[in-house]
Amino acid sequence: MTCRNCKATVEEKLASIQDVRSVEVDLRNGRATISSFHEVPVGLLRQTLPSKYTIAEQNVFQTTTPEGKKESSLKQLFPLLLIFLYITSAAILMNLDPWRANDLMLDFMGLFYVVFSFFKFLDYKGFPRSFKMYDPLAKAIPAYGWVYPFIETALGLMFLFRFEVEIALIATLLILGITTIGVTRSLLRKKTIQCACLGTALKLPMTKATFIENSIMIVMAAWMLFKYYER
Repeated sequence: MTCRNCKATVEEKLASIQDVRSVEVDLRNGRATISSFHEVPVGLLRQTLPSKYTIAEQNVFQTTTPEGKKESSLKQLFPLLLIFLYITSAAILMNLDPWRANDLMLDFMGLFYVVFSFFKFLDYKGFPRSFKMYDPLAKAIPAYGWVYPFIETALGLMFLFRFEVEIALIATLLILGITTIGVTRSLLRKKTIQCACLGTALKLPMTKATFIENSIMIVMAAWMLFKYYER
């Protein structure tokens, strides 16, 4: 494995194997570390990968207690929780005096998109590969992954500047609805893959927190859209 494309290919192929929880490729050492619920036969690994890759077997079994897993997950999700805290606090302060609940939701969604798109641009080349591992549209149309950070930035600015808000709300329901379908599938299959919500600069696992984060945005968008049509 010599480049990021090799890394993405190996991770995607190996992650597709049943019972594989996560795959992490170290380009420098030419090593792929696989975490699985059960031991995966080396023959199956070789069969899954393109023929140009060879495998030298090195088994390392580790047992993690449920408490250890929980602590590790919370530690990994700390950046996401911290960003949510900052976005929520900023949205509240922007609408505190006078209190404007509807504007608070619009500002929250605007800040959410702008901040999250920023992290995606930190590793713009790596984001599409991670995104298509769970987003159905990005998997079907690779170009969608390349334009997605720009879409998020545009939607964020539309919310913050109150420009064509209805269109932004409908777009939010569509794009996050599609992503949430992919997230739900990954969670049901119990696959631990990297979440691309904060790009690839921060290594976040795909967890229920990702589902909750998308659901919050979808509920807000649906509520605000209902309010707009109610007028």
